Amino acid sequence: MQLFISALLLFYGHVHIASTHRGGTAQQPIVNDVETDWATKHMAEEHHIGNFDPGAFFSLHDYDTSGAWTPDEVRRTYGLEDESAKDVSVEKREEVTREVFKLFDTDRNGAVEREEWMEAIAKGSRLPDFGLGPGHHGDDEYEYEIHHFEKFHDENTREEDLTHPEDIAHFAKHDREADEADRQEELDRMAIVEQNIPQKFRRYR
Repeated sequence: MQLFISALLLFYGHVHIASTHRGGTAQQPIVNDVETDWATKHMAEEHHIGNFDPGAFFSLHDYDTSGAWTPDEVRRTYGLEDESAKDVSVEKREEVTREVFKLFDTDRNGAVEREEWMEAIAKGSRLPDFGLGPGHHGDDEYEYEIHHFEKFHDENTREEDLTHPEDIAHFAKHDREADEADRQEELDRMAIVEQNIPQKFRRYR
């Protein structure tokens, strides 16, 4: 496990340095004033991009690159597929898709095409803020990196510095996954003992 954590520290440190060398801080400051729309805040916190470009935003959240957003993709963009949203009610989830599609699915075909999105944005429509946070839709490693590691650690972080509750929970999950993988590998290597198979399930030649 120590070797695994050390490897992750090297990776996170490399990402931090690379991000800084590209010409900006790793994470853009979060703007919380009422003038800033939800999509701009989302781009700053979730993607480290300090400005909102509608075409780039659409492509970034067109997860299957189909040229249109489905209801599932809208829910994912708002973070409703993330573990942190497990307690969000069905009614709230339906509200998110209903209101977004009301604004952007102008031909009412059940998908938001890129052209519809661009046209609606040009006319002043914006993605609503439903009070669900910035919209976490990355995997565990991505979310840990941008929401914790980059805020509280850097490329000089040592293994013994990873003492925050978020660090402990993150690496404990890695421990559980590694233990489960080891158990499965051991089971896969075990030879089948015929005597352990109930009589009715034995196959005779």
